[in-house]
Amino acid sequence: MQPFQSLSRLTIGRSFSSTSQSAFSSPALFSSSYWTGGDPGPLLPCSLSLTMTRYSVILPAYNERENIPYMVWMLVDAFKKNHLDFEILLVDDSSPDGTAAAYKELQKIFRGERLLLLERPGKLGLGSAYADGLKKTTGDFIILMDADFSHHPKFIPEFIKKQKEGDFDVVTGSRYIKGGGVCGWDAKRIIISRGANFLAQTLLNPRVSDLTGSFRLFKRNALENIMTRIISKGYVFQMEVAVRARELGYSIGEVPITFVDRIYGESKLGGNEIWQYLKGLLTLFWTI
Repeated sequence: MQPFQSLSRLTIGRSFSSTSQSAFSSPALFSSSYWTGGDPGPLLPCSLSLTMTRYSVILPAYNERENIPYMVWMLVDAFKKNHLDFEILLVDDSSPDGTAAAYKELQKIFRGERLLLLERPGKLGLGSAYADGLKKTTGDFIILMDADFSHHPKFIPEFIKKQKEGDFDVVTGSRYIKGGGVCGWDAKRIIISRGANFLAQTLLNPRVSDLTGSFRLFKRNALENIMTRIISKGYVFQMEVAVRARELGYSIGEVPITFVDRIYGESKLGGNEIWQYLKGLLTLFWTI
């Protein structure tokens, strides 16, 4: 039985079969080139595909029960089509919606693949989720991305290609360079995002176009070194990672990505997160 056929039997809040039919066949969701083409992304040339280098994906999650099946399926598909060695680690902060239980079912469906799970006792922060996840992974390269499908796995081959072209220590996805963008945001959220990015660029001068982005690939040793300098735990973590990478002299490449609003669940960005961002930004300004 194919993994997707098995996925259709997985009940996640509502029936996955009905969810998959509405989501995977909806013209509204799949009318743009972001989703369609029958391919999660461009295949790497043979010289890039034939490698035993391992790529570890770390997915911090809180209440992502409905998004995780799609995310895992697309990640596995993208890596296997490009003949890449990989592992996927979900870091779950005791999600009350049963995210961890759903992931355990996925481990059964995708048996033979390296699907790892780290369950933590509560909401301990985004930065600590990546730090704890890094200790559990074995990859030569680490990919950090959101678990809510805001970051499409189809872009991963482009990250890998970019890294190899320039032997970059870090490759970051950007919404703000040519070819990048956002999908599904209202005007208010676009203004907040651009304003936050502009403010960070002005104060920190990181020489990275998308400082608040969170879709990145790292050489393992680079990320391990960067993590020893990190003081942030929440959403400011992503911003500090880019700043510390520059501070340590690491090379950073950029690839355009399209950030799409989550399909299921509610955004975790609220007033408290914005306030924490501003406090964290000022803290970084005074410590770099």
